[in-house]
Amino acid sequence: MKKFFSNLVKNFPRDWPTRIILIALMGLAFGGAFFGYRLTRSVVSTNETFSLPGDPVIAEKTPEVDATPEPTAALVAALPTPEPWDGVSRVTILVMGLDYRDWSAGDIPHSDTMILLTMDPLNQTAAIVSIPRDLWVSVPGFDYEKINTAYYLGELWNLPGGGAALASQTVEEFLGTPVDYYAQIDFQAFIDFIDDIQGVRLDIKEPIVLDRLGKWNTVTLEPGIITLPGDYALAYVRTRKTEGGDFDRAARQQELIMAVRDRILEFDMLPSLVANAPQIYDDLSAGINTNMSLNQVIKLAWSFMDIERDNISQVIISNEYVTLGKSPDGLDILIPIPDKIRLLRDEVFATGGGVGPVAEGELSDLVAQEAARVSVRNGSYMTGLASTTADWMRTQGVNVVEETNADYTVYSTITVYNATPYAVKWLSQTVGVNSSQITYAYDPNAAVDVVVVLGDEWANTNPME
Repeated sequence: MKKFFSNLVKNFPRDWPTRIILIALMGLAFGGAFFGYRLTRSVVSTNETFSLPGDPVIAEKTPEVDATPEPTAALVAALPTPEPWDGVSRVTILVMGLDYRDWSAGDIPHSDTMILLTMDPLNQTAAIVSIPRDLWVSVPGFDYEKINTAYYLGELWNLPGGGAALASQTVEEFLGTPVDYYAQIDFQAFIDFIDDIQGVRLDIKEPIVLDRLGKWNTVTLEPGIITLPGDYALAYVRTRKTEGGDFDRAARQQELIMAVRDRILEFDMLPSLVANAPQIYDDLSAGINTNMSLNQVIKLAWSFMDIERDNISQVIISNEYVTLGKSPDGLDILIPIPDKIRLLRDEVFATGGGVGPVAEGELSDLVAQEAARVSVRNGSYMTGLASTTADWMRTQGVNVVEETNADYTVYSTITVYNATPYAVKWLSQTVGVNSSQITYAYDPNAAVDVVVVLGDEWANTNPME
């Protein structure tokens, strides 16, 4: 199968743009379902009971912001660009859906859904993190806004990468963890994909009113195991008219993501999906904006398919992590509780440290084979610590090529310039650096692959003799 994927990449038309809906989103979020094939659309249910109320559900209007801030020059220069994935390091993707009210009115949209997908292929774990649209955060280059405004501002000011890039940077700075890629999906592409896999099967626990796109399309789903076609599935993940509001909706979105993954695996759809990829591209390619290449998505999809369902965490930034508040212009907002957000972030991203444990072999042997160029820098109170640590690390098989001083720090840090997962793993475990203190700054022209800055805690607790 891996050879099949490799051949698929070689045979795809070379002029395909990176705006590939199916591949970018479904390859990761939907567990490898990055291709679809055209099949009939149907609703199948164990009870097939739908009630049709007479009046449509009318969405409430979101208050408009009076003044639109302008971006700073520093922001424009700092917006993220795609970086290659080495196939073993942790990778994170921000998936976005847009606000239907803006979209249908032809206005510049806000993001309506933000889901962060992260995968640690060495540790064989993944996580789905739902971010509520009303979080009150600092938008880089602007001021504090609802997090869903970042997409709007990036589009309004035509920033590099548009709204998706600014939204990615906003999430990255809010959580303090890298966001490698983004994928923004539109409504019709979502509907078509669900129809391509012959619907998605869900266990409806209680009656729920769904407002499908268009007028007079409101229906009520009754409890039971129901296979929903695309338009029903979209309405299911969009509605906020339940007691838990946006938090309930986030749970339904995660439920659907896992249900799509399960459906593809259950019916062994992947070979047919791949075989029909050209037709699906023709159907759906205009429905996504992403900075991932085809080759990257195929590698990501393959790795995601190897992860067991029980190793995929589902996390919602819910009312446990926020307090209710009002913005200066009177909007209802969710104010993050920083300490709880940091703990949640560490729980999601710190599994196995900076990267997962090695798949096979002794870590020290793999570090020696990798031969990463390591710079050791002393940021502690102890004079000469870089030199003594560098000498000791060399005895452990680490390729230290530089030892120098750095600015003072209590806690040690690691900066990664090139893909060297085993060195990063060894250094993070040995020096005691958690994932929040690891920065990825890809630079193929860097003089070293990894920089470790030693802090006071290493000076006080190191194992060197």
